[in-house]
Amino acid sequence: MSTGYDRMKIAAGTWVVVCDGRKALILCNKGDATFPNLRTHEVHEQENPPASEQGTDAPGRVHQSVGTARSSVETTDWHDEAEREFLRGVAGRLDAAIAGGETSALILVASPRALGMLRPLYGEGVKQAILAEIDRDMVKLPVYEIEKLLAA
Repeated sequence: MSTGYDRMKIAAGTWVVVCDGRKALILCNKGDATFPNLRTHEVHEQENPPASEQGTDAPGRVHQSVGTARSSVETTDWHDEAEREFLRGVAGRLDAAIAGGETSALILVASPRALGMLRPLYGEGVKQAILAEIDRDMVKLPVYEIEKLLAA
């Protein structure tokens, strides 16, 4: 079975960041490009309670300035806001890691939605450090499976 990531070279010290809107695994290659050995460096998780616990108000109403017409205002998607805030934190952590010399190379693995949210948040250092972006949700896989899929 071809994964589309065949023969990806992951140099020693490269961070593989596997994330979605609620969890981020920062893995570091402790092996070499020929025999990668991904080890968990950091895990970031976010609690995202049910919407009923995050916002209980009914949708707001707007009165038109002319006439008696009224319309409702769309409610805030609290899950979406929480995911965006979480990914801002992940992007900030990556910026700090690059600036602090913790790593100089990144491979990002995230769902297409999370990648779309992350891209505008990349700092200049992160943009230059990215070796690859893989649009696949692997955050729930064990580390050895992620390693196998990336370095097959």
